[in-house]
Amino acid sequence: MTPPSIATTTTATTTRTTNPTSRSEENNHPPKPVMRIVVPLQGVVQGRGGLILGTIIPCALFYFLQLYLKKNRGNSGSPSSDSPPSPSVLSPTSSNVASELHRSSSRAQLSGRGSIGPARISSRATVVAVPTESPYYLGMKRVLADPFHEVDNPSGVIQLGLAENRLSLDLIGKWLNDNFDPSMLMGGELGINGIAVYPPLDGLMDLKMVLADFMTQAMGDKVTFDPSQLVLTCGATPAVEILCFCLADHGNAFLIPTPYYPGFDRDIVRTGVELIPVHCRSSDNFTLSITALDQAYSQARKRGVKVRGILVSNPSNPVGSVLSRETLYNLLDFAREKNIHIISDEIFAGSTYGSEEFVSMAEVLDSEDLDKNRVHIIYGLSKDLSLPGFRVGAIYSYNENVLAAAKKLARFSSISVPTQRMLVAMLSDKKFIQEYIKTNRRRLKRLYDSFISGLKQLGIDCAKSEAGFYCWADMSRLIQPLNEKGELELWDKLLTVAKVSVTPGSACHCIEPGWFRCCFTTLTEKDIPLVVERIQKVVESCKSSS
Repeated sequence: MTPPSIATTTTATTTRTTNPTSRSEENNHPPKPVMRIVVPLQGVVQGRGGLILGTIIPCALFYFLQLYLKKNRGNSGSPSSDSPPSPSVLSPTSSNVASELHRSSSRAQLSGRGSIGPARISSRATVVAVPTESPYYLGMKRVLADPFHEVDNPSGVIQLGLAENRLSLDLIGKWLNDNFDPSMLMGGELGINGIAVYPPLDGLMDLKMVLADFMTQAMGDKVTFDPSQLVLTCGATPAVEILCFCLADHGNAFLIPTPYYPGFDRDIVRTGVELIPVHCRSSDNFTLSITALDQAYSQARKRGVKVRGILVSNPSNPVGSVLSRETLYNLLDFAREKNIHIISDEIFAGSTYGSEEFVSMAEVLDSEDLDKNRVHIIYGLSKDLSLPGFRVGAIYSYNENVLAAAKKLARFSSISVPTQRMLVAMLSDKKFIQEYIKTNRRRLKRLYDSFISGLKQLGIDCAKSEAGFYCWADMSRLIQPLNEKGELELWDKLLTVAKVSVTPGSACHCIEPGWFRCCFTTLTEKDIPLVVERIQKVVESCKSSS
């Protein structure tokens, strides 16, 4: 016999019998072809049984392999199922065959089960991802799709829906041109270590110190701020969210006077906190009353909702009014009585231009021995320093527990170190900051007067405003019927016919239909006649239709 280590050719023969009939049939037909198979004989038991097994097993493997490959070629849409397989596939001893069989088998089993449905996302993400129907955001989309430009797109949509101050960007640009040095981004002597390593996630102390000084200047040098009580965030939006997270649980609520900034609804959506409107009336210039506050609080309690605080904007957005000192004292008394917190959004504190005095909640707390632990202030540089793109916000709190939690949560919204370094250099220039605040207020006042004068020519009056980048315009006489539907129809005419984007009062939860927020700081003085001309078209069409 041939040694088992050598591959040999074995001939499979048929068993012959001594039956004459069988012998004669063989003589009458040509001999049948025999199948020749290469059999690896190493390890096969010697003898007749080992030979049979060594023949049958490879035949069976070859048969099933061919059947499997043919089936899979058909499923994969191969143009020809008769094309010869590659040698690597034909070899039953190849390790690639085993791995390919395992992977292909898994895919076949999965595809055989069918698709259950689209990939799911969390219910929290679903709430956030739902397209908003608020006119506030729809107007912004229209502006982005067709923005007005004096030369490139003179028939585009004019932006009056975004509170963005472009009146003093030239001052910021000049300072950067005169003072910018790449070394300021690296912290001077610190070099690359000043920006490349992990910073304190709640903000550099250098920036906290100069920001505290800027807040003092912006608020008339009547109050000072402790840098250690500041937590810096990438904009005021995360500051609002962090405070809601710290002060209220999911399902709790904050009272908020109306009309209010429409972005607040979006800012707190992830916290699960409810905003309960406290409706204010035009007869009082939309001034907050403690009576209305108490009524809203009682109604919430009847519904089983736990109120954890009050969220106020001072100066008001969208009205532009400021809270009096007496009102601030009343708010503190109410919060102490109900054992709730106060969040005071003072992001427009340095953008005042009216005759009424602005009073910060911090100033009231410093004047008397009051419970400071329930008061928290929101600030930022998007408005008073015209730098929304820098994304710099701040939480100022007197509550050590809130500060401790906010510092940890700030890791999700920290400011880039180069931005912080640049702002340290800018805010340290006291002469520039002083001149900027004074010039910006003068420009705000001049453009505000020009804009409301143009609206007045059309018979549109505005609420008395002391601060901010907007006016609160009364267009109720142009609405028919006098309800939210009529207000939205007028808003659509202003957007599509006049091609002017404004924010309707319903987006600000105003209870009285017909009021619109118009942001004038996106304009230049020479733009105002064009805006008035466009709005006039809608005013005349409303008069003719009525």
